[in-house]
Amino acid sequence: MGTWDSGPFDNDSAADWCGALSDADPAERLEVIRRTLAVVADHAGYLDDRLGVRAVAAAAVIVSQRAGAEPLTSPYAPEFLLEGESLVVPEDVAALAVRALDRVTGVDSEWRELWEDTGDLVDALAVVGDLRTALLLG
Repeated sequence: MGTWDSGPFDNDSAADWCGALSDADPAERLEVIRRTLAVVADHAGYLDDRLGVRAVAAAAVIVSQRAGAEPLTSPYAPEFLLEGESLVVPEDVAALAVRALDRVTGVDSEWRELWEDTGDLVDALAVVGDLRTALLLG
C-alpha cells in the first residue's frame, strides 16, 4: 500500500482516483463519486483496500463541498477543487458516503486490517470519523 499518512488523499489509490475525477467531464463527476461510493456501500464479502481508500477520498470531496467547510489543501486532492471549482452534492450522495465509510471501517475490510497492522488504526479511524460526522451534520 503506497500510503504516506492517514489523510483521505494520502495514498496512491486515492490520489489516482482524484486525478481521474479531475479528468472526468464536469457533468460526469457526481456520477463518478456516486459509483465509487455505491460499490463500497453495497459490497458483500471482503472489501479490497483500493475500493476503501477511494470511498474515503470521495467522502472527503463531498465534505469539502459542504457550507462552511475548510477548503482542500492536499496537493493530492482533485485539481479542479484546488483551483476553486465546486460541485453540488445532493443529500442522497452524502448518505451513501456515510454507508460507504461504515463499510470501509467495518469488519471484512482490508483498509481496516492494513491500518491495524501498522498500529495506526486509531488515527485512521479518527480521520474517517471526522468525515462521517461532517456528512451527518450536513
